[in-house]
Amino acid sequence: MSDIDPEKLVAGDKSGIDLSESRPSLKALLADQEQRLADLAPDCDPLVRGRALLNIAETRLGLQEKAESWTIAREVFDVFVALEAWQDAIEACDVMFQCEQKESLAALGNGIWLAVTYPVPAQLTVAMLQHVVDETPDDSDGAAVAAMAANYIADVRTEGAEHESLTFFTKQILAGVAKRHRGIENDPDMLKMWIEILGLNDVNELLSRLADILNTIVGDNWWIDRDALRDKLPEN
Repeated sequence: MSDIDPEKLVAGDKSGIDLSESRPSLKALLADQEQRLADLAPDCDPLVRGRALLNIAETRLGLQEKAESWTIAREVFDVFVALEAWQDAIEACDVMFQCEQKESLAALGNGIWLAVTYPVPAQLTVAMLQHVVDETPDDSDGAAVAAMAANYIADVRTEGAEHESLTFFTKQILAGVAKRHRGIENDPDMLKMWIEILGLNDVNELLSRLADILNTIVGDNWWIDRDALRDKLPEN
């Protein structure tokens, strides 16, 4: 079960970053992006148009125009799902989550489901799961589930140097959760025991618990037909 507080999420910008210096350049970028969108042919590839709109949503988010960014990202999400452009759909969910609107948790849940279900770049899936870690209270098991899922995805979807760097990163996330959750620090044996006690070393149990978290944070606000999408997945 998720302990993410929706009221905390929509309370406003938490970054504390002064964007006043970057705003002029972002406004110039936005003007350029909107012109590029206007220059597209009416019958252009919908994926091209969708990506142009997503770029605009990202820039408006940078300008703190969160309501406007949300509206655009929500519109193109449906386009990307229809086109089965899963990475783009997930990136739209990431934008919507950061917009801190009333349905931002639903956006996060929909995005994580897609990011775990489809073989998109592991870095993107890890980034989505890290949102759960960051937004979940220290004593919640939800952060541990998300961190372990991120580590699992990093392990199975990457190879070579990418595997080494990303699994190092996800193990650091997991260690950070263990420290705040149970005060475990620099003790591999205790970390392993903590993982076993929580049942996170069983992949099926891990994914089942992650599914429960997603169902809790999304509720009835699923924007995708999960059963239909599962039926289209390859057997293996």
